[in-house]
Amino acid sequence: MTSISNVSKGAIIRFKGEPHIVESLVHRTPGNLRAFYQANMRNLKSGRNVEYRFSATESVDVIITERKEYQYLYMDGADYVMMDSTTFDQINVSEAAIGSGSRFIKDGITLTIVFSDDGAILSVELPTFVEVEVTETSPASKDDRATSGTKPAIVETGAEVNVPMFVQNGSVIRVDTRSGDYIERVKK
Repeated sequence: MTSISNVSKGAIIRFKGEPHIVESLVHRTPGNLRAFYQANMRNLKSGRNVEYRFSATESVDVIITERKEYQYLYMDGADYVMMDSTTFDQINVSEAAIGSGSRFIKDGITLTIVFSDDGAILSVELPTFVEVEVTETSPASKDDRATSGTKPAIVETGAEVNVPMFVQNGSVIRVDTRSGDYIERVKK
């Protein structure tokens, strides 16, 4: 247990029995009241955001974590099989642990897995941007190039992304894994 004053942004704490990552922590001292820490946290199991006021003297349980690089190999039923890049050990990771970014996982992608002190997977961090090939989209006409609209496209991982009208089948695009938004066309 450590004092809340020693916790910083990015720390993973056990709050109400579940792991939470601290996204912001602000010390406040209102006029005639006692000081407190206003914390915004995200539950690593459910993904829900939590806002909580800790008293300045309160203690929290900081979880000791380990980050490791893993490479995606293949699907095994509903699980993703990942390989440790240094020891070549393989583990199965559920889609729930990966979250919404799982729709952009393709062969050979490197992910960072955060483990707790007891070996449980706390979170899986995807690269911020991935390059994927467009496999299916409607063909562009000359009129489409003049407008700035978007159209749906299916990428190689099966995810649907809204892309500009000029993107065609076979184009390689960069996508933000956090939001699923098109960023740019990649020139190869």
